[in-house]
Amino acid sequence: MIRLSTKSRYAVSALMHLAIHNQAGPVPLAEISVCQGISMSYVEQIVGRLRRAGLVQGTPGPGGGYRLGRSPEHISVGEVIALMEDGRGGRQYTSTLDRIVWSRLTQRIDAFLRGVTLADFVQRPQIRAALARQYAGGRWRCDVCGALAMRSGCDGNSVARAR
Repeated sequence: MIRLSTKSRYAVSALMHLAIHNQAGPVPLAEISVCQGISMSYVEQIVGRLRRAGLVQGTPGPGGGYRLGRSPEHISVGEVIALMEDGRGGRQYTSTLDRIVWSRLTQRIDAFLRGVTLADFVQRPQIRAALARQYAGGRWRCDVCGALAMRSGCDGNSVARAR
């Protein structure tokens, strides 16, 4: 089983939250923190790194928050993991056979993860149906924290059609 750092898993979760709500406008960090079960200070660290990499953009002021820096189709899970895992030591191989097997396997896993985008998840029928219910009437209620918010330009039908 592949083990990812908590930071990588949380970064993917935060970006997935933004991707799911991408059509509804900027998402406050507090919402990501509560809905994804990530401490606010950790969300700030993660989003700061994602912002510096151009994966998210901030909108200041009331009604502000964060949005994806690129379309969900152009952000791969592998890219996010590589960003968050950067600087972590590579695997130490014990033999030539070990190096050949594990380096090849790692390359295949990396290629697979780089082929999986945020849009691949957002397009799943279960997610689209849940979004349509959440945004019915132009209001959004988080299934986790119960927060109710108005998001401009969004209703259940537009979310159901959104990419």
